Amino acid sequence: MRQEKREWAERTHPDDVAQINPNSVSDGSGQGADRAMRGRTVRVNVRENVLDWLAARGMVSAAQQRAGERLRMDYERAGLRANVTMNWDAVPVAKSRSGARAGDASLARIDAHRRFHAALDAVGPGLGDICWRVICGGEGISGAEKELGWPARSGKLVLGMALDRLARFYGT
Repeated sequence: MRQEKREWAERTHPDDVAQINPNSVSDGSGQGADRAMRGRTVRVNVRENVLDWLAARGMVSAAQQRAGERLRMDYERAGLRANVTMNWDAVPVAKSRSGARAGDASLARIDAHRRFHAALDAVGPGLGDICWRVICGGEGISGAEKELGWPARSGKLVLGMALDRLARFYGT
């Protein structure tokens, strides 16, 4: 049985920020203006990704989920995620405790980069966009639909087709 990943946090939805004049809000406690400026908050599991959410509700198969996770791991290993700041860590020169050399890590990163792009090529044009946005970027399906200019509720169907192709590519 799979162990659930849970780490709860309060988040404010970006579309839900109240546009109320803080000087006109008063609930007697002195916190009304502060609460109005924050908007509504929701409790979210920050460790659960979109694929886990869909799999937990039976919307993607186990093979589709494994294929999506492999794509995400290749994306992470290839170092394709944007960094907010510069990484000033020194490049390791000597062998690590495991006996791996820095060059081995670089080769692993290059291999992951090649696998990631080969997987997106195997998925095909148009389907790679939803894979990248949802699986790698962590964007919700509805947000990806809007950004791609697709009709509402089409993203789940397209993602399912893309995950089927990924499963064939990875052999899951």
